[in-house]
Amino acid sequence: MAKPGAGIDWLPWLGDRAAELQSSVLFLTRLPFPRGKPAGGASLAQAAWAFPIAGVLVGTVGAVVYALVHRVGVPAWPAAALAVAATMATTGALHEDALADTADGFGGGQTREQKLDIMRDSRTGAFGVCALALSILLRVSALASLADPALVVPALIAAHAGARAVMPAFMLFVPPARRDGLSFAAGRPPGWSAAAAAILGILVTAICLGPARAAVAAILLLIVLGLMARLSLRQIGGQTGDTLGALEQAGEIVVLLVAVR
Repeated sequence: MAKPGAGIDWLPWLGDRAAELQSSVLFLTRLPFPRGKPAGGASLAQAAWAFPIAGVLVGTVGAVVYALVHRVGVPAWPAAALAVAATMATTGALHEDALADTADGFGGGQTREQKLDIMRDSRTGAFGVCALALSILLRVSALASLADPALVVPALIAAHAGARAVMPAFMLFVPPARRDGLSFAAGRPPGWSAAAAAILGILVTAICLGPARAAVAAILLLIVLGLMARLSLRQIGGQTGDTLGALEQAGEIVVLLVAVR
């Protein structure tokens, strides 16, 4: 008689999760991997649970840069700027570009169609430049105000993990604004994937910032998620990859501000 659970083979399940983790990291970062291709279409939605883990890697790169330059005597402000620059280089400024496109579209277009067309334009306008400058300034100033690697390192990791933890929920609850593009091709992630991302984000934030600050950060991230969802629906009737990146930027800022309070 077979033992209970003897027929369950965990290796295929673990292999699928490992492939999804790799796909998420390859899609959200420029970190080199020996095998695999960036996720696209439905595979990206399936892999969304691993977005916070990709965030941990991005935050760690920034944290290492900050710790190294701080150790050789670089002051807090330039050290913070270099750390933020390192995270941008790690992602290829993926989310910064999305924030600029979203600001240009929402601020410059008069109709839904105009806004979507502007968001696809590779050129950056005044709204995008201002939004991007404000995002960088807020993140750098928050890190500089901490001015201690023992505080900056966990803050960076928490911010990047927490910001990416709400992205799958945004994909799940807000329909695509277009009938083409990556967002439409990806579709909605499974409920378990969005829930797993949220849990991972909360765990990482709690480990880095402590339970009390993690609870505050989680509440504020939910508020940002709701506001971004409402704004996207009113402006363009749904979400795109650009609005998803803008959400990530807002999430980073929120978590860093919680870290400095």
